[in-house]
Amino acid sequence: MTDQPLPGEETNGGATTIEREEVRQLQEPGDSERFAHYVRKEKILESAVSGMPVIALCGKVWVPNRDPKRFPVCPACKEILDKAFGPDEPNGKD
Repeated sequence: MTDQPLPGEETNGGATTIEREEVRQLQEPGDSERFAHYVRKEKILESAVSGMPVIALCGKVWVPNRDPKRFPVCPACKEILDKAFGPDEPNGKD
């Protein structure tokens, strides 16, 4: 993954602001539990230390605690990432 800001993300003097224009609801409440979501790696590490929740590209808020390799990629997160960086960009997922 590159160090470029994510869509809607600005960096101001070391602080990061993420603007959300919309939060999508997947097909059914709870469907987002069936997917691995995209979140910046440093946010995952912060969450592991602090226990604070993270926000995925699709808007899902949760405290990561499972192996993302066991789940398919969230279609909404993938769509957002593909629009920002193109479908050929190698990236990690949580």
